Amino acid sequence: MKQRVITAVIALLLLAVVLFFVPPMVAQVVIIAVILAGAWEWSAFLGMSGNGVRIAYVFGIGVLLAVVTFAPGVDASLVFKISLLWWMIALVWTFFYPTAIPIAVRWIVGMLILVPVYLALVVLYQAGPPILLFALLVVWVADSGAFFAGKTMGKVKLAPRISPGKTWEGVIGGFIAVGLLALVRSFWGEMDLGVFVPFCLAAACLSVIGDLTISMFKRMSGVKDSGTLFPGHGGVLDRIDSVAAAAPLFALGASWVGLK
Repeated sequence: MKQRVITAVIALLLLAVVLFFVPPMVAQVVIIAVILAGAWEWSAFLGMSGNGVRIAYVFGIGVLLAVVTFAPGVDASLVFKISLLWWMIALVWTFFYPTAIPIAVRWIVGMLILVPVYLALVVLYQAGPPILLFALLVVWVADSGAFFAGKTMGKVKLAPRISPGKTWEGVIGGFIAVGLLALVRSFWGEMDLGVFVPFCLAAACLSVIGDLTISMFKRMSGVKDSGTLFPGHGGVLDRIDSVAAAAPLFALGASWVGLK
């Protein structure tokens, strides 16, 4: 636990520097680096030996990031809608685990996860670092609420074949924590409670789906963590799995609920 706390504190300090103190171009480069690191970790799920294939996959993701960044006429909202459709499919998929996953599907799924979350993080950052920070905070609060509620009260397993440690009590605890956060934020920003609170809860729900989906691929590959970049926390995918599912919704709907 001590190692997890130290790593989390350092990561939060670095995040604050990136969001509020470095030039926007540097912040975007950092986001790209994080996504490419995630692509490297995802390439271990492809079921193909040799670093050549893994490097090729990272390169392919890099090309897609360049396309959504610089190509004219890219419709970010369409990318986010496709992403949300994918996460709904992923939710159904978890009900049928374990299932065989063809290699071609693994390649495509990585793209469906990594490219939209990159674009969402950039869009939210451009809308304002506080908006991006709040989107991340919703995910972190959901995760922390689920962790503590699950530890203290968890009995009914959520998806024992995918992630044995997760419970329905934990999920409910996470939702309650996010609901309270949304209430505080809505009063502070004078937002419509009837819209803002359900929106944040929907993002929390997606964060759970993201977590389960990445866990499904890790379990399929026989690994506990996707990497070792963050001591006590695992790899990049372990840190952005929930964000990957929730961020596109925030990027798509932030203006609807008054965050922009």
